[in-house]
Amino acid sequence: MNSAIAPTTERVQTIDAIRGVAVLGILLMNIIGFAFHFSAYTDPTIQGGASGINYWTFIVNAVLVDGKMRGMFTILFGAGVCLLTSRAEERGGGVGVADVYYRRTLWLLVFGVLHAYLLWFGEVLYPYALLGLVLFPFRLMSARGLIVITAVFTVLMTGGAVYDASEAVKQKETWELVQKLKKEQKTLTEEQEKAVSGWEEKLKFMKPDAKALAKSRADNTGTFVSMVKARAEILSFFHRQAIYSPLLWDFLALMLLGMALLKTGVLTAGRSTSFYVRMALIGYLIGLPLHALQLNTQTSGWFSINATMWAGVYYQFGRIAVCLAHIAVWMLIFKHGVAPRLTRTLAATGQMALTNYVMQSVICTLIFNVGKLHSTMERYQVYYVVFAIWAAQLIWSPIWLRHYRFGPAEWLWRSLTYWQRQPMRRRSGPQGEAAAGIATVVN
Repeated sequence: MNSAIAPTTERVQTIDAIRGVAVLGILLMNIIGFAFHFSAYTDPTIQGGASGINYWTFIVNAVLVDGKMRGMFTILFGAGVCLLTSRAEERGGGVGVADVYYRRTLWLLVFGVLHAYLLWFGEVLYPYALLGLVLFPFRLMSARGLIVITAVFTVLMTGGAVYDASEAVKQKETWELVQKLKKEQKTLTEEQEKAVSGWEEKLKFMKPDAKALAKSRADNTGTFVSMVKARAEILSFFHRQAIYSPLLWDFLALMLLGMALLKTGVLTAGRSTSFYVRMALIGYLIGLPLHALQLNTQTSGWFSINATMWAGVYYQFGRIAVCLAHIAVWMLIFKHGVAPRLTRTLAATGQMALTNYVMQSVICTLIFNVGKLHSTMERYQVYYVVFAIWAAQLIWSPIWLRHYRFGPAEWLWRSLTYWQRQPMRRRSGPQGEAAAGIATVVN
């Protein structure tokens, strides 16, 4: 790692292609945050419509998309850490491997902060980079150890969901009691005041009233400053969380799982056809019933706060199972060359994942914020925007990579990491630099 020109290495097409699926798929959920108040993620009655095609759009996304595409993206980040460092170490990088890794990670942290405040409050680059600072030593663990840690985190998060739901029930009961006590002008205990505060905070974020929704639209369609302030209000909660916060366990668990899946050959199509078939069947047979329970809990309580909180108990195991099943299906497609042109196109899209991810935010900001379409569309209608962006990125990614080694954002990240402008245009020759680049989550 002595040269300021970054070394090139062979890309793994299956990983790039899965990354392409993930970066396109993640827009299916991100679009909700761009188009509506963020509470619409878990409650379709807030905005966008909760009947007919809008209701079924919510249901299908909850089962097949919500948490799964971000899950795939996160798994690939973990895999990318192993892929990047192992190849650099094989070249005798020594301590320089850690140096480059941490410089890349710190620059990703900067990108994440800028992306969050300027474009998209729900972005993942910041938490990826934050956890990337502690992820480096885990690359040496065995696949079994990594899977065990992932399982432990998943159990803990599920237990946390049970606790949060139970607390929400108590808070609501206390809040209802306090309304009677206030009428009787009785003094509240400290515990009662704390419970009331917790419930009212949930009401604010999960059940915004008409005034709050109007303010959200005004903030998101106003001046640039008002848009940044609106994002900052949401981000102030997430960005002040400690690196060991349970809110980040979701990301860390899947990063570790990604490392394990790479080590076992799952992400490189190195396992047998029967393995991937079993992986898909088991994943769907576990995940789909859990999501059915999740949605039954939500809809039977018609998206009340407590119904949504209890539905969250099924979320982690359900979404990980379906996420792994999705990966298995795509691996079968790639392994057997079912759609080679699609695979190559998705791989190009995934090779430029950072560029495409940021461009999605730019386009959605222009449409919903600058174009003032925030809070004006039905839920199903926002997917017309998604499909248009998909078409553009599937077309432009392979065309760009015919002439350039990296996407614009990947090139900038790489140049900043090595603190020297990196070669951008492809060289002529039989290889055409097609194998250039280090396969991390977004490069």
